[in-house]
Amino acid sequence: MPESKTKIRIALILWSLSAIVGASVIESVITDKARYSPGETVRFSVQFDEDIAGASLYISYYYMNDEVNSQTLTIDTHPFTWQWQPPQTDYRGYLTEIVLQNGVEKPDTVTIAIDLSSDWSKFPRYGFLSKYSYLSTSQIEGIIEKLNRYHINGLQFYDWHYKHHMPLKGKPENPASTWNDIANRINYFSTVTGFIEAAHARNMMALSYNLLYGAYEDAALDGVQNYWRLFRDQNHRQPDFHDLPSSWASDIYLIDPSNPEWVDYIIGQTQDALGVFAFDGWHIDQLGDRGTLYDHTGQNVFLPDTYYPFIHEVKNTLNTSLVINAVNQYGQSEIAESPVDFLYTEVWSPNDSYNTLVSIILQNNSWSNGNLATVLAAYVNKPQSTQPGLFNAPGVLLTDAVIFAAGGAHLELGEHMLANEYFPNDNLQMPGGLDEQLIGYYDFLVAYQNLLRDGGDFTQDYLQSEGDVSIRNTLRKGSIWSFSKMVENTQIFHMINFENATTLNWRDDDGDQPEPDMLRDIQVFFTASEEVNSLWLASPDIGGGVAQDLTFQQDGDMVWFTVPTLKYWNMVVANYGPVSRVENEKSALHPKFIFKGNYPNPFNQSTKLQFDLSNDVDVTLRIYDIRGREIDTLVDNNMPAGFNEVVWDGLNRYNNPILSGVYIVRIIAGENIAVSKMILMK
Repeated sequence: MPESKTKIRIALILWSLSAIVGASVIESVITDKARYSPGETVRFSVQFDEDIAGASLYISYYYMNDEVNSQTLTIDTHPFTWQWQPPQTDYRGYLTEIVLQNGVEKPDTVTIAIDLSSDWSKFPRYGFLSKYSYLSTSQIEGIIEKLNRYHINGLQFYDWHYKHHMPLKGKPENPASTWNDIANRINYFSTVTGFIEAAHARNMMALSYNLLYGAYEDAALDGVQNYWRLFRDQNHRQPDFHDLPSSWASDIYLIDPSNPEWVDYIIGQTQDALGVFAFDGWHIDQLGDRGTLYDHTGQNVFLPDTYYPFIHEVKNTLNTSLVINAVNQYGQSEIAESPVDFLYTEVWSPNDSYNTLVSIILQNNSWSNGNLATVLAAYVNKPQSTQPGLFNAPGVLLTDAVIFAAGGAHLELGEHMLANEYFPNDNLQMPGGLDEQLIGYYDFLVAYQNLLRDGGDFTQDYLQSEGDVSIRNTLRKGSIWSFSKMVENTQIFHMINFENATTLNWRDDDGDQPEPDMLRDIQVFFTASEEVNSLWLASPDIGGGVAQDLTFQQDGDMVWFTVPTLKYWNMVVANYGPVSRVENEKSALHPKFIFKGNYPNPFNQSTKLQFDLSNDVDVTLRIYDIRGREIDTLVDNNMPAGFNEVVWDGLNRYNNPILSGVYIVRIIAGENIAVSKMILMK
């Protein structure tokens, strides 16, 4: 390990201890952009809560668990700024660790991630804006700067427009300075353009929100023909509409997206708006499954069939970025084949459990052949949003842990945090501390995006428990949920803590999902596909997300190790290679320990386990089933040097016969550990 990295590790430990007895000296760290293209310079700024001129910063830059660069800087300004030139490789995430050595008694550490991506759609981190009353330049900058700290690289401008069928008020050559939106809020031209300019300065994309088929009741006055509408009956007497409060400007009447006159009309209106406002694209919304619908001639209109041609026509005409909401996956398979930047799903019942979030992400990945990322609009604590209150932090963090671990992103951050499908609803606010926790989660999402979101295949493998802690590959209360995927020669295992969970509903309807207990020293193992070259762990809940190496033992295809801590979410990474570092070290240190396995294998009634010891030593020999549950302890005492043999007769600790199957023997002899499989066939 490089000396600078060692110093940082020591400082990190000391910082963790100092956090218990005193506040941090470093108040915050920011970068100038949410996303950088190859060749761009990253500019950092650190704010301190006191004058510490002359102190030093030790700075390390990590790509996954490898330190790619480090530097030591002397603080001479407040705030203190510096620059870094990342490597030129496109589509990479980095984690920066900054250690302040302010004397010897109080080191301080912060981390921040960097996204080096020329195209935002590779790793979208989507946010929103929804309020456009008059705001000063400093107010606008403050909102965008906060979203920049979360590395939000694209913004949905929700309900910025005048009317759904006529987003721009006025003419392109003379746009209005203010207008009322559908909720009769006054929106300001200066606020919308100010947000777009501020977002672009941070390298964020700005997308204009609008429906693909929405019009006001009196839209015929603006040229929208009534015979373009969708109807509930074949006699065009019952137009389909979305009911809204009477105080609003209108209900929303649905127009047939396959009607070429409507397509030409709405593309023209959108083109006018994009010509005035410097939007980078169109976020197209829909209303999901509306049941059986008809056009004016009485012909059935199946909405998903209209999405693909509509999106293609928009792309060919406007040549802009496009995203379309697949409400609860409605029409997503068709959308996945169209020219959208990524796949976006607004999640509703019956997709209520945490594992359905994973299923949606995997389904999107399958439909797009792994080419499109997924963003989920999932409204945590929605039932609570009808009145003022606070988000339940554990519900938010567990939902983000599941979405991020599965390779997705979560639309949740804007001027406020999102709890309702009507984005201006800000009844729920973040409780104290959640803001900083979420910054850590978004840093983690960026820093490890090449493992979390850059391809790979999910497998049936998972971490299994050697001890009392329950680890399962299915979602259960009272257990740790583990699943994995392979990215080239790297296997990623996730551990998400549901030990204290009271609900498996990600929406956390009652807002009472409890904070999980911190678990420590969890004994786990997994079956390796080949020799493991290195094993490391990273977590957004621990040490600022910086990776830590894990010691492990491998015998054949079994790998054993200890997880030091688990709060909400851990990521364990196994790198496979031709050389097993651990086995080489073990052989060099303890050349005279030999475990010969069991004979016969497979066996019917009994089998012999044989091992050689170079000296008298304490030995523990236990039998486990394939799920990691202990079956029996055969040895737990001091054993003499030389040849030793232990017989197992296929009984459990209660002397009851066990079923046929695969069992695991683990022997610990002093500092030596060996693992082997046995097959019982009755």
